Amino acid sequence: MIVIKNISKNYEGINVLKNINLEIETASTTILIGPSGCGKSTLIRILAGLIEPDSGSFEINKIKIDKNNINEIRKKLGYVIQEGGLFPHLTALENVSLAAKYFKLEEEKINERIKLLCGLTNLNNQLLEKYPLQLSGGQRQRISLMRALMLDPEILLLDEPLGALDPLIRFDLQTDLKKIFQELGKTVVMVTHDLAEAVYFGKKIVLMKEGEIIQESSPEELINNPQNEFVQKFVKAQRSHLDFV
Repeated sequence: MIVIKNISKNYEGINVLKNINLEIETASTTILIGPSGCGKSTLIRILAGLIEPDSGSFEINKIKIDKNNINEIRKKLGYVIQEGGLFPHLTALENVSLAAKYFKLEEEKINERIKLLCGLTNLNNQLLEKYPLQLSGGQRQRISLMRALMLDPEILLLDEPLGALDPLIRFDLQTDLKKIFQELGKTVVMVTHDLAEAVYFGKKIVLMKEGEIIQESSPEELINNPQNEFVQKFVKAQRSHLDFV
């Protein structure tokens, strides 16, 4: 379980996160959603250890995370961003195996893991010798997902991983991702701005606005019982897309 306690973050006088409290259940998919600038990506970057909160803290499996143990905890975290974030000067294979080689895993185990992940993500293993610029957007995201899963992490953090893809590729990846989430049973925290995508993936949806959590509930509760006018307006603005969920 991830427990977030009173986390706040300020950038140049702007309160990006305001006293966030949230519990994320083990082996579940939690979606962070909200308009641009609401703080959802900042929160997931804090969980990934990329930035530090100004105040507050978070725990993973009852262990308080700080600068002294974050590097060790990162072994338990997989992180995927929009457009993959792959290193352009490395082949797909080198990108995927980077962390495994850093932690000195045996070559045989690395190869076995890569074979398994190719099957899991529906990636043709012949693409592993290509560089990121030689791959399509969907292929880069599959490689990025393989890289995130390479060390078999307990927690998978995804920051708008499908946001830059065209609709058909996005649909295929949504289908594959949901299957992967269900098959692996990871604790997943995913950022999106798309309510239909949130409903498709999420057991729990956390709707944010201006650095605060406005509603935290099941998809059905969010849509059918909005807690205030903002939630109602947010749902109505994307209502037409929900017909396809």
